[in-house]
Amino acid sequence: MSISIGADYYLNNALTSQSATKADKLSSSLGAIDVASATDAELLESCKEFEAYLVEQMLKGMEKTIPKDEDEEENPYLEQFGDVFYTQVASSIVDNGELGLAQQLYESMKRNQGL
Repeated sequence: MSISIGADYYLNNALTSQSATKADKLSSSLGAIDVASATDAELLESCKEFEAYLVEQMLKGMEKTIPKDEDEEENPYLEQFGDVFYTQVASSIVDNGELGLAQQLYESMKRNQGL
């Protein structure tokens, strides 16, 4: 499989704009929810989306700290599909409740709703 020269620019631009779009979508989702009138399922889903986004950004940041050898070749699959990989890992972490951040945020929002 061959990718033409210049295709990396378009792919990287698309991935960068995809990440920005995710952040914008999450922001509008959280901003649109009225905690007082939201159902428990909507509130918990928004908390899970926030946790997944946070974990995904953490994983991407952790990847940048891994030192690379000069002799080591770049993995073309990870370069192309790394964002999808991190999104799936983050979703898996959230679905398993391994961190529990979404649940804590949800409980805090429900507790503060009565104030």
